[in-house]
Amino acid sequence: MRRRAWLTLGAVVLGGAGVVTYAVASPSSGGGIGQAKRPVRVYDLALRGGADGGRELPRTGTKPFSMLGVSWQGAGARLRGAAQVRTHSVETGEWTGWRDLEADVDPLEDPRARAAARGASEPLWVGPSDGVQVRVVRKDGTASPALPRDLRVSLVDPGVATAAEQRAEPAAYVAEASPTDSTSPTDTASPTDTASPTDSASPTDSASPSDSASASVSASPSATTPTAPPSTVPEPPIVSRAGWGADESLSPQPSEYNADVKAVFVHHTDGTNDYSCADSAAIVRGIYAYHTQTNGWNDIGYNFLVDKCGTVFEGRKGGVDLPVLGAHTYGWNREAAGIAVLGDYTTTGASNAALASIARVAAWKLGQYHADPATTVQLKAGATQTNYSGAGFTAGTSYTFNRVSGHRDGYNTQCPGSSLYAQLPTVRAWAAGPVQGLKVTSVSGAGLSGSTYYTKGAITVKWSTATPGSLISRFELLVDGKVAATASGTAGSAAATLASGTHTVAVRAVHQSGKTVTTGALNFATDTTAPSFTTTPKISLRTGTVNTTAVPVTLGWKATDGQALKSVSLLSPTTATFGPTTTGSSRTAKSGTASTWSMKAYDYAGNTRTSSPSYTPVILQETSATKSGSWTARSSTSYLGGKSYSSGSKGASLSWTFTGRSASWVVSRASSSGQAYVYVDGVKVSTVDLKSSTTLYRQAIWTKTWSSSAQHTVKIVVVGTSGRPTVTTDGLVYVK
Repeated sequence: MRRRAWLTLGAVVLGGAGVVTYAVASPSSGGGIGQAKRPVRVYDLALRGGADGGRELPRTGTKPFSMLGVSWQGAGARLRGAAQVRTHSVETGEWTGWRDLEADVDPLEDPRARAAARGASEPLWVGPSDGVQVRVVRKDGTASPALPRDLRVSLVDPGVATAAEQRAEPAAYVAEASPTDSTSPTDTASPTDTASPTDSASPTDSASPSDSASASVSASPSATTPTAPPSTVPEPPIVSRAGWGADESLSPQPSEYNADVKAVFVHHTDGTNDYSCADSAAIVRGIYAYHTQTNGWNDIGYNFLVDKCGTVFEGRKGGVDLPVLGAHTYGWNREAAGIAVLGDYTTTGASNAALASIARVAAWKLGQYHADPATTVQLKAGATQTNYSGAGFTAGTSYTFNRVSGHRDGYNTQCPGSSLYAQLPTVRAWAAGPVQGLKVTSVSGAGLSGSTYYTKGAITVKWSTATPGSLISRFELLVDGKVAATASGTAGSAAATLASGTHTVAVRAVHQSGKTVTTGALNFATDTTAPSFTTTPKISLRTGTVNTTAVPVTLGWKATDGQALKSVSLLSPTTATFGPTTTGSSRTAKSGTASTWSMKAYDYAGNTRTSSPSYTPVILQETSATKSGSWTARSSTSYLGGKSYSSGSKGASLSWTFTGRSASWVVSRASSSGQAYVYVDGVKVSTVDLKSSTTLYRQAIWTKTWSSSAQHTVKIVVVGTSGRPTVTTDGLVYVK
């Protein structure tokens, strides 16, 4: 019987008071491979008979522990009851609610090891705690079947293996406490049962439960270390046993090996998902200690463990690149590897980081034996049993499994949880390739018009995928079907420069398996010629209300491009943006001041052209006109400059001579207003009626625009309309 040199544990039951005191000796100074800075420790506390025929441990104060589970005598015995625990949190100072322990743990495959090992629930990570309460009751509430003998709760202190781990309290042990339950004398454990420290020697240390099987089913695993075959995909980063602080003295037996790895079974460890990834190494150490010291196995059961942040931990020793025989899936350990995700994924799915790591490990291990993770395989049953969905298996018979299967596919358990089980098709697709969901999300350095991107040459293409970048070997940017740029598997964009002419551009993703997928080709045209203004931006006067600071004008232009005009923007004296087919816009201009009307034309390739002519609207008051006939001056703030001329005399006229390219006559209008003739350079061009149902002032009622600036004379003549002869003029506006 092997003893741990660094710990002794004694138990004393004090009669009468019912007080149980546990004394802890100092750890030895000796260190081993992977020895923790504070070693991992496991303590067993007996559950006593309760009034309802169940078993319980009343609220008991302890020094800190972080993981626990329930075990019983006989590895072949099943717990036909519900095991529940509650703990006192060190961080909050509060007691948690009751939590169930998963008791449907795989039995041992090797009947020869049954006498040497214990049955046990799955371990539950509870975080730093200093108190515990446990109860185990029969599921049907009756007195039979009996609960297994020697029910215990195992408290696990994962210790401290690295400087980054801050918990420095001593290992867990039960403090002095007075049990509050009333127990029957016949149910009370003997002194030797009350505390069973698994840090002391255990007869199961010499056994190898669930790691071997009878030769009648298939060839026994090899004890000879095989040679690691190369894989078709890269090995993912894996935290070694030394890295997470494995105490190798807990697993003294040599590793055993399978012939190969035909499939991978995915598990969850159960327990909480609300752990910090900084605690993941401690959780793994705790599971390791629980499997070896509570279950009595010779090592941790899983080949690999993955936390919610995607960190992969080496599980069972023997070499991550070798087909190490594990103890994870009853009946199927000889041809498979086991990957466990830390946490409970019954109602919550695993993170993408965790799924990606499962896929990477599965692809790598299966790739060592040239197995496609998306395919199925025949596995030979090592035990007669029924799985979670009710499918029956007979030992020695082969059955079809997915290369990446769930624990429940091989054994009657909910593991790996319904939510994670539903994510396994995604894991298979990510592991097998090709890359899923590849699509171009945007193109910069080019503008899309219709189905063609126009560019001056330099482009950047961005993409996205559903497959994580850690499973992608590289991306290739294809121009006219040839590789123009290469990017890493975690990249999201690549750049290239396109020569003159038309091209096709696509993105190809190369999965780590070598399988490829390519997006649809995008059409590109290289255009380095700037747009042009075939009609220079010009302003012309329009009808509307005139103020001394704002004259109504129409801004007109025409822009074209050899490939595809995108837009035209007005940059000054104000700003606006217009579509490629727009050629005019109603604006106002400040009179008496030269204004630059700057416009910029853009094509879809990003080429631009700017035109910036300058124009000045000028207001000519009526007093500056040459008069003939009778005119009366009027004053009002409603008139331009406060004054106007009015006449009802037939033939009375006003004329203005100016040099410009556009002109408008400004008047006042009312229901009694009459008509006037308009002459331009001595030629009658219009008869204008000033009548209006409402009174209006400063109205540009007539306009004229020429193709270029020149000297012109505009003359207005009173018609003398019957009953409403009056014409009131407020001046002339022209653009120079």
